[in-house]
Amino acid sequence: MTNERPKKVLIIAGEASGDMHGANLVREVVKQDPSVRFYGVGSRGMQAAGVHLLADASGISVVGITEVLTHISTIYRVYAKLKRFLRAERPDLLVLIDFPDFNILVGKAAKKLGIPILYYISPQVWAWRKGRIHTIAELVKTMIVVFPFEVDLYKQAGVDVRFVGHPLTDVAVSDHSVSDARRLLGLDPLRRVVAILPGSRRKEIVNLLPDMLGAAAILKERFPDLQFVLPVAPTLSREVLRSYTDGSAVPVQLVEGRAYDVLRAADAAIVTSGTATLETGLMGVPMVVVYRMSSASYSLVRFVAKAKFIALVNIISNRQVVPELIQNAVTPAAIADALTPLISDKDIQENMKADLRSVRAGLGESGASARAAAVVREVLNLSRAQRAERKG
Repeated sequence: MTNERPKKVLIIAGEASGDMHGANLVREVVKQDPSVRFYGVGSRGMQAAGVHLLADASGISVVGITEVLTHISTIYRVYAKLKRFLRAERPDLLVLIDFPDFNILVGKAAKKLGIPILYYISPQVWAWRKGRIHTIAELVKTMIVVFPFEVDLYKQAGVDVRFVGHPLTDVAVSDHSVSDARRLLGLDPLRRVVAILPGSRRKEIVNLLPDMLGAAAILKERFPDLQFVLPVAPTLSREVLRSYTDGSAVPVQLVEGRAYDVLRAADAAIVTSGTATLETGLMGVPMVVVYRMSSASYSLVRFVAKAKFIALVNIISNRQVVPELIQNAVTPAAIADALTPLISDKDIQENMKADLRSVRAGLGESGASARAAAVVREVLNLSRAQRAERKG
């Protein structure tokens, strides 16, 4: 019998995509080493994977300066709770998943306590606030990246960086045919489908879903056979979305989970900028990407941003593969006009699908979560060995 202290990892994800990647990472780590115990911030996915949640991500998952200010008390309470956990439990490793502003704060607290930090899925430092690379370099022991072009950025900053491929290449799949997916979702298999992906944060819903639903009404007039379906993100409640869709001029089918079955069923999609654009691209669905934030937040982003595009598929391709509508350009008519050729023109559809296949091919082989888990175990075991050496 051994009295060895259990291996403890604190893991933090602040968004629906981070929750999904965190859940898959946790499952792979535990599969490789069942003795590891995870605590953290996330949502339903991470909890189902076995993470003991110290806080739900929905309380801190906000974007933009003005939005953060309105949630500052909740964010601070979660931060203070995590600091207490770090001091009391002294986990062997802190794993941060994207979500940079909050995660860097927690990372600094862990650094002061001598707790090693692994960052999984880099913040988009290549798009804006590139100076954060140096802040991250001072904090982390190892950076796991999911885009090939990120490797040189971190190497140049002196970071131990590992490219594992993108975990979505394993996740963004559906076992169903188009017609079977439509039947499964309660849709008519013979009618065309538009997917609506309004984001995973409440503020994104407020800012964008009314215009998406307005576009759906216009599209329904142009194409009477269209059906609309909306997958409910794990960080949102069905009731929040129903408060919008129940008053819509067209019926919208709400689906809990099953996002990839929704995309398999879809001919085209209206997508809020974020990880969902990459998921939609990996599923090969033509899309229009939209985004809007507060005027103050957008002014700041424009001042510090370096990227030419907001959609990940465009950023990866370094050209406009899919149309983007930002801020005041987001209107029901503009969304409908941008989506119309993706529904009606076969050549445009096929050209976009070919471009999206190229994006998928550039994101590495399958098995990214398992490779990331192997790096986590490597860093975790090194941390344990160094701790034992100091005690000895």
